[in-house]
Amino acid sequence: MDASEDFDGFYAAVFARLVGQLAVVTGDPYEAEDVVQEAMARAASRWARVRGYHAPEAWVRRVAFNLAVSGHRRTRRRLAALLRLGPPPPVPPVSVEALALADALQQLTLAHRQVLVLYYLADLPVEQVAHELRVPVGTVKARLARARGALAARLADPVQKGKHR
Repeated sequence: MDASEDFDGFYAAVFARLVGQLAVVTGDPYEAEDVVQEAMARAASRWARVRGYHAPEAWVRRVAFNLAVSGHRRTRRRLAALLRLGPPPPVPPVSVEALALADALQQLTLAHRQVLVLYYLADLPVEQVAHELRVPVGTVKARLARARGALAARLADPVQKGKHR
């Protein structure tokens, strides 16, 4: 039997039992499944060593317990930070234009979205955009021109598009 078959058998034998144990600890069966799954992934990557332990299941359980405690601490810190910050400011409703822009941007190539975001949203000069993307300045200028054209075409009023045909 090879190591992967050995681990597969171990996994099948202990997974449900460990999830049941961790569910009692965490109070959440989904969180329990997540931490046991992560602990099993860690055991799998170290299986040559873990399988030689006196109780590999105890090792996985300890890792899962530690992950659950870490997750609980992280959640407590997040909640404390949220309490300190108070409620978020009200978010204005998203306009139809903003939704159309977001949709049009998603239809562009990644290279076009990158140059538009860096140039217009990050307000970087063309030279800095080129440096960050590791491309020549001329490439950035060409991509900006093509991206603007592609974006304009996607944002054009369909009624207006039909009139020009």
